[in-house]
Amino acid sequence: MTVREIVPDVYWVGAVDWDRRLFDALIPLPNGTSYNSYVVKGSEKTVLVDTVDPSKEFEFICNLVKLGIETVDYIVVNHAEQDHSGTLPMILELFPAASILCSEKCRDLLVKMLEIDPGRCRVVKDRETVSLGNKTIEFIMAPWVHWPETMLSYVKEDRILFSCDLFGSHFATGDLFVSDEKAIYIAAKRYYAEIMMPFRSTIKGHMDTVGALDIGIIAPSHGPLHTSPGFILDAYRDWISDEVKNEAVICYVSMHGSTQKMAEYLAGALIERGISVKLYNVIVTDIGDLAMGLVDAATIVIGSPTVLFGPHPKIVYTTYVANLIRPKARFASVIGSFGWGGKTVDTIAGMLTHIKPELLEPVYHAGTPGNQTLQDLDRLADDIAQKHREAGLFT
Repeated sequence: MTVREIVPDVYWVGAVDWDRRLFDALIPLPNGTSYNSYVVKGSEKTVLVDTVDPSKEFEFICNLVKLGIETVDYIVVNHAEQDHSGTLPMILELFPAASILCSEKCRDLLVKMLEIDPGRCRVVKDRETVSLGNKTIEFIMAPWVHWPETMLSYVKEDRILFSCDLFGSHFATGDLFVSDEKAIYIAAKRYYAEIMMPFRSTIKGHMDTVGALDIGIIAPSHGPLHTSPGFILDAYRDWISDEVKNEAVICYVSMHGSTQKMAEYLAGALIERGISVKLYNVIVTDIGDLAMGLVDAATIVIGSPTVLFGPHPKIVYTTYVANLIRPKARFASVIGSFGWGGKTVDTIAGMLTHIKPELLEPVYHAGTPGNQTLQDLDRLADDIAQKHREAGLFT
């Protein structure tokens, strides 16, 4: 990619990773990603806001050369994770007079993770400002918006918020700014579900601060920039709210077809009762799609056969991830079949410690689902519909 001007004297100098398909050895990236880095030129000082993933170091340095950057006075590190700061050691060598501006916890992480000399770091406080001459950069501490050291940076004169991971999307594109809101909405929701949702309550606490700023452009660390900030701000307000929708997510594994029959029957029973259903066979499901499905769902149903004494390992993994990302679901249940026993239901229920939903009576039967099983699934569908009705989710 090439250098692109955002507004006069503010430039994107990052890198687009078109082919990356996995992040943190965990998160699928169907659309690739970008590592956004920015240069802000003031009349007296020049700031580099974040760096890029080490895999894109050469491209990043080439962009700085293309822009003709000879001196960097400050390097703002909003977040210490390697996809933001991994190229920092090289940048410090290229610009030996540059000081790092970061939070105290970020400094400590940079020292531990990248062996950065703490003497190169200048710790900034919440709402502290640094003058660049005709531009001023303000720092907003946002701990636990993904990591404990995260901060946001705001250039008042240009009305640009460098929002770090907040409001971002893993979406490789040649467009500097959002050009297709529908596509970015899906990518941003996926990004929120996989990465930001565990910190939903913390993000809530920072939204008033962000909303009070006069923002013309939101420039995140991943994905295109938002020139209509209300679009992504409104989406986040919806996602982080306590409101759930009249939706049920059913995720399942089936070894010999019995649990699949139960999951599909329950899905049909819920649809008949006016509930929107998202059905995921986790053997073939992209975990990011499942995470997106969990953002709004009022109910989660987990289906698993028993393997020896407990749930199928794929369901253990799925339940662990669901618990980790902390969706706001209010109700949950377990369905499945077994051959000769085990503690599948207890194991799955015991894994939902971060969600703490109301557990509805499970349907867990031996062998192929017969009439009694189907009747019990109808009873579970009735229970879910009644809970949704009591919660005012039917319109």
